[in-house]
Amino acid sequence: MWKVIDIPEELAASQENFNKEAGRAFIAALPDLAAAFLDRWDLRITGAPRHGVSALVLPVDRADGTPAVLKLQLRDEETAGEPVALRLWDGDGAVRLLDHDEPTGTLLLERLDASRVLAHQPDVHEAVLVIARLLARLNTTPAPEGMRRLGDIAPSLLERASSARNRVPDPAARRIVADCAAAVREVADEPGDRLLHWDLHYENVLAADRAPWLAIDPKPLAGDPGFELWPALINRFDADDVGWRFDAMTDVLGLDRERARAWTYGRLLQNCVWTVEDGRPLTDRHLEIARRLRGRTT
Repeated sequence: MWKVIDIPEELAASQENFNKEAGRAFIAALPDLAAAFLDRWDLRITGAPRHGVSALVLPVDRADGTPAVLKLQLRDEETAGEPVALRLWDGDGAVRLLDHDEPTGTLLLERLDASRVLAHQPDVHEAVLVIARLLARLNTTPAPEGMRRLGDIAPSLLERASSARNRVPDPAARRIVADCAAAVREVADEPGDRLLHWDLHYENVLAADRAPWLAIDPKPLAGDPGFELWPALINRFDADDVGWRFDAMTDVLGLDRERARAWTYGRLLQNCVWTVEDGRPLTDRHLEIARRLRGRTT
């Protein structure tokens, strides 16, 4: 029996960095929270804890011996929709939800193979196609009422972008931010209504016995599938490969490339705004993606 529980220092540091007092309170409550749900759902810890930036994941067995994972996370705007999306997808392209607690955001999930991660796939082109095929399945689901919506995010983003642009010292980078904002304005009135994962990068795809690959850790919202492409472009970054990845994903998803490019610029704009508001310089590879996508509308 594994003891409950050692809190990874990296998780505590990231909660301190991103969530300040709320993060400190979450970390302080984690041992008791874990113990409560181990007892409530009759679970036995069977391995070492794992963690990402925001969640602690405990491998467990249920009373009947079924392997699962207990995911403990700070409930916020991004994580609140996770159980809703997982229940709607019902294991089709994503990890299956077994149980959840609404007030705390605690999840009990089927256990996938954490040793087989898409990020380890040596053929990046194949990894991109895996992401695209998963998105093609996940994005067929209409978003439910109450899900956070791209239609609400876009206007606020455009307002913040105007101020952020003026704080970018390099004229060429400032023009890219302005071009991205202009592209988003063209599509903002049609933000879409599909259920989006929002964060499907290569570390968020694991293998399973029942399927070659499944998505984990959604930060769901309602919107246009073109808003989904960014993580596969920026992670495992290769400037010369940006065009191929964009074309391949839009082909698999059957997207209009002009709209997909505009919403991909929306993700770039979102990252630029966050970066500037944090007082950091814009990232070269983010700007390079914008340059590489110019003209890819056919």
